[in-house]
Amino acid sequence: MSRIGKKPVELPSGVTASVSGQTIEIKGPKDTQSFTATDDVTLAVEENAVSVTPRGKSKRARQQWGMSRTMVANMVTGVTNGFKKELEINGVGYRAQMQGNTLKLSLGLSHEVNFEVPAGITVTAPKPTQIIVEGTDSQLVGQVAANIREWRKPEPYKGKGIKYKDEYIFRKEGKKK
Repeated sequence: MSRIGKKPVELPSGVTASVSGQTIEIKGPKDTQSFTATDDVTLAVEENAVSVTPRGKSKRARQQWGMSRTMVANMVTGVTNGFKKELEINGVGYRAQMQGNTLKLSLGLSHEVNFEVPAGITVTAPKPTQIIVEGTDSQLVGQVAANIREWRKPEPYKGKGIKYKDEYIFRKEGKKK
């Protein structure tokens, strides 16, 4: 049995959930999100909790059970608190700044990188070496942060590049004479 799937998702005050068929819609103070589950699970709203149950004992049903419950829990967290990823930039001359809806990155390339911020995501650069990605969709926040990091991944010798705030860069020793 799925240990995650067994627990119902509690709905805090100010958050409502409605199920129609296999689609659940969650409304909260920050946003409204919806998720369509597969036919392998059943979604139900009881009082102030959402429960997910499998429709059989197949391997796919058990996989979808835990995943669907986690998706609902992430939507509840997103519409109440939101998600946030922090990135740090290390390197001489490496910096970032916001101009309208575009993140301008100077990363030692022959040109500046202009990164268009997608709808539903807020990107801020409080310092030239810090980028904060915020939003209500966990998957979208993580994907945008990964796309920004992809422009200059941290290298193991000097640690230059864009890294997550809590990421550890394994450092290598350079050449010896």
